[in-house]
Amino acid sequence: MTRASSKAGGASIGAPRLRARRQPLWRRPAVVALAFLSPALVSLLILRLAPAAVALVDSLFRSSLLGGTRFVWLENYTTLFTNPDFVSSLGVTLLFTVIVNPLQVAVAFFLAVLYTRRAPGSKVWRSLVILPIAVPPAVSAVIWSVIYRPDGLGNSFLALVGIPPQPFLTSPHQSLSAIIVVLSWIGVGYWMMFLIAGLNDVPSELYEAASLDGASAWRQLWSITFPLVRRPLAFVLVADTVSNLLVFAPVQILTKGGPEGSTNLLMYDIFTRAYSFGDLNGAQTEVIILVLITIVIVGIQFRLLRSED
Repeated sequence: MTRASSKAGGASIGAPRLRARRQPLWRRPAVVALAFLSPALVSLLILRLAPAAVALVDSLFRSSLLGGTRFVWLENYTTLFTNPDFVSSLGVTLLFTVIVNPLQVAVAFFLAVLYTRRAPGSKVWRSLVILPIAVPPAVSAVIWSVIYRPDGLGNSFLALVGIPPQPFLTSPHQSLSAIIVVLSWIGVGYWMMFLIAGLNDVPSELYEAASLDGASAWRQLWSITFPLVRRPLAFVLVADTVSNLLVFAPVQILTKGGPEGSTNLLMYDIFTRAYSFGDLNGAQTEVIILVLITIVIVGIQFRLLRSED
């Protein structure tokens, strides 16, 4: 009787375990997680990876009306790098990237630090800085095209401080700076929000302890704020870099790559090569080059901003 009851008890104890091992496939955590991620994975495949694969394949071919399509291997790349217009566009893009990314991140970080202080009116000013996010980039470009007119608000403001009228968009020496100002006006508030979220996660006790030790505000910024906000800062820098390398609408609306190619960024050059010249294979080649440049720059940024756990 005892052995039978013990066997029955053992069977009753082992039964739930057996049933737990044999739960339906659709209830397993990995399957459930994959089901939730599937829309994003399908979108990534269709909208990102598939076009990139098509661009890579097209960059290895050359199409013509008379000769059809033929495999040319790396001929499209060598042709581009011997093209003075492409080389100029590449130089403008690299110069633009070197200037605009540190500028936007530095201003966004400074404003984030400023607006996390408990100062009167800081929330109002923070809202005003974030306000340009609600305006589409194309609309922002139209607004700034009016500001940059010879009789626009920009020159009117300069006249108040005794500065003569400036050409802004019609000068090859000022047009790229004018584009940088527009993009900073659009993007600084957006990146500032991420940095404010990172700053709010820094424990206030660290600042209190540093103040008791006599640390100055700059010392606290360098020894406490920077190390603890490094990851949000790295994210903002990388995302800002990718965003600025893909700039198109402000250039199309304000300068159309001019004057004298001074604002002919790679994204606009890709558009011009594909839709103005009809060189789809050359445009796809430029896309691959732009992707490679982005990967290299982002890799360097991650290496410079990586933190030891």
